[in-house]
Amino acid sequence: MQTQLAPAYQGQPEGQEAEAILRQCVHCGFCTATCPTYQLLGDELDGPRGRIYLIKQVLEGQTPTRKTQLHLDRCLTCRNCESTCPSGVQYGQLLDIGRRLVDAQVPRPLGERVARWALKEGLNSPLFAPALQLGQALRAALPEGVRAKVPAPPPRRPLPSGGHARKVLLLAGCVQPALAPNIHDATVRVLDAAAIEAVVAPEAGCCGAVKFHLNDQDGGLAQMRANIDAWWPSIESGAVEYVVMNASGCGVTVKEYGHLLRHDAQYAARAARVSSLTRDLSELLPELVPLLRERLHRRPEGVVAWHPPCTLQHGQQLRGGVEKYLRLLGFELQLPAESHLCCGSAGTYSVLQAALSQQLRARKLGHLQALAPTVIASANVGCITHLQAGTQTPVRHWVELLDRALTP
Repeated sequence: MQTQLAPAYQGQPEGQEAEAILRQCVHCGFCTATCPTYQLLGDELDGPRGRIYLIKQVLEGQTPTRKTQLHLDRCLTCRNCESTCPSGVQYGQLLDIGRRLVDAQVPRPLGERVARWALKEGLNSPLFAPALQLGQALRAALPEGVRAKVPAPPPRRPLPSGGHARKVLLLAGCVQPALAPNIHDATVRVLDAAAIEAVVAPEAGCCGAVKFHLNDQDGGLAQMRANIDAWWPSIESGAVEYVVMNASGCGVTVKEYGHLLRHDAQYAARAARVSSLTRDLSELLPELVPLLRERLHRRPEGVVAWHPPCTLQHGQQLRGGVEKYLRLLGFELQLPAESHLCCGSAGTYSVLQAALSQQLRARKLGHLQALAPTVIASANVGCITHLQAGTQTPVRHWVELLDRALTP
């Protein structure tokens, strides 16, 4: 795809990177077959090929419109198209560039600006946890739509004391400690059962994805630098083996720190090192399974319907690991039809594009429920809370199922 950059983007790193990505695209259209929004809306401009065309127009100097912005907003950033693309087009990186260029030229309505600001500041705020606790206390009185997004507080069990020679860093995250604290607890216990201590750096917080993908890229990069600073003493001293993510959405972002901070002279090398050490929790399963096999006390009865998050199978390109190793441990894990498609959570998408998100959730739950599962398993807090809001079937992180199986 030939692109003649407008003078404003010639010589600029952002323009050159976008041009390089655009040159990869042969405009074949394979990506439209696996794009969730194209399947729902049937509009070429609501698929990857159409959005690439819109971004190309902007880079060539055409003034974007509100309609351009809406088509880019409707993208889930699920990156299913990257798994499908025969040319290896880095669509997610191109979309980040396109959204930033368009938002710089197209003012958003006041309501959208307020909603996006509230999400990028509220989800990262220390007030999020107490606000959620207040919502949980008043849950019965909340409107049905709001109540569905406020999970009941789960019972919790004590954590092990640790003290193992093998140590890994574990990111607590921004919303997960409040929304689903048992994911962290289960991770700590499962790793402890394999003689691995999970260490949390108190200064580390949000991975930066929320702000970055809401076009506060400077704010997102600042959070990434703060996490690197928090982890670096442990990494530099060799005290930890890995930086482990039990939220696949955080995992795909932290694995891209090296790319996102490559132009930062102060942080580029450290960011690349952090990315190279980052592992999704499922990547540890090959060494965990032999250590845990004889320690299992029970397994879930019936079918476990497995929803692999887009951030795991498309963002991190990790497929099949959870299914393979949990089956080796005796879990009856089954994949639903259209397992490659997004559930509609996609970070803040379920709030900003609620109608499309709910259509995708209904479609996903239909396929999951067709398996008649006793429990639905996933690997990302966003998918878990989004799916749980639409079903009575329990939705859990796979590590919670493993933790329960290890409990006497």
